[in-house]
Amino acid sequence: MSAQGYDVIGDIHGHADTLRRLLIELNYSEHRGIFGREDRKAIFLGDLIDRGPDQKEVLRIARCMCEAGTAMAVLGNHEFNAVAWAMTDDNGGFLRAHSEKNRHQHAEFLRQLNEGSSDYWAAIDWFKSLPVWLDFRAFRVVHACWHEPSMWVLQDCIDENQRFTKEGLRKALQQGSEVHAATEILLKGPEQPLPIGVFYSDKDGRERQEVRIRWWDANATTFRKAAIGVDDKLNELPDFELPTDFRYFGSAPVFFGHYWMDGEPTLTSGNAACLDFSIATHGCLTAYRWSGERELLSSNLVHVRAQSHFAPISCCGTRRAANS
Repeated sequence: MSAQGYDVIGDIHGHADTLRRLLIELNYSEHRGIFGREDRKAIFLGDLIDRGPDQKEVLRIARCMCEAGTAMAVLGNHEFNAVAWAMTDDNGGFLRAHSEKNRHQHAEFLRQLNEGSSDYWAAIDWFKSLPVWLDFRAFRVVHACWHEPSMWVLQDCIDENQRFTKEGLRKALQQGSEVHAATEILLKGPEQPLPIGVFYSDKDGRERQEVRIRWWDANATTFRKAAIGVDDKLNELPDFELPTDFRYFGSAPVFFGHYWMDGEPTLTSGNAACLDFSIATHGCLTAYRWSGERELLSSNLVHVRAQSHFAPISCCGTRRAANS
């Protein structure tokens, strides 16, 4: 087991000020614009971009740390989508359609990085260099789902550092391919089709015939127990056993983001921690301080909130709502 300590940081979505305060809370110091600690290393879980007010600065901080060796990062689905938006297909179009819906989701990144500029292309090139996952043996890191069958599908598309090869990336971006489906599971999480004839209505009134799966929950054995984000619709789901088992039973802890958890940061389970607590909707930017433990500890979670909603951290480390 490595003696190196790691601080795993959840989805940032362009909130540079909050990232700075979290790094300071984690006792990283800034020297010549680069944050670092001699005894620990940060790991970013992806989704550095889209939505937030200062995406260019978030990328500068994260990339400088990675290049200086004080941090590492994995690919998130928002970085993957940014690459697909930028890459052309064989028919004069793009690997991610330039539809109004997709442009709206990606608009702030395109505006802040000035689509087509040297900064924009430097960001796209960096995204292409990020690994899809990291396996330290003692712990694991992926953006949305640790799923070894999907990783096996990608073996001919990645290098020894789990980074997409040039051809592998193009295969991963081709919708309908087995490689694309595996990449979607790792970067966006598994969705389980419901039995034929079964559906539920989402918050927009649309009929849905698949559910996102709580893959980290050992008790998520049926549609009703496993479904994410449909709490008010659970009774509409069958209590049938899931036909595909995505559950994680590894002994090494796994850290991931992506799922927009609500409320005060808490551990997802003893061996799997989601660190995305919805910073983009006034939640928390959350990290886990890992120092070799096999069973994850709630006391190792660290979080900060957006400055506009919460008062500064006091000298004793507690936080108090500014309007409380």
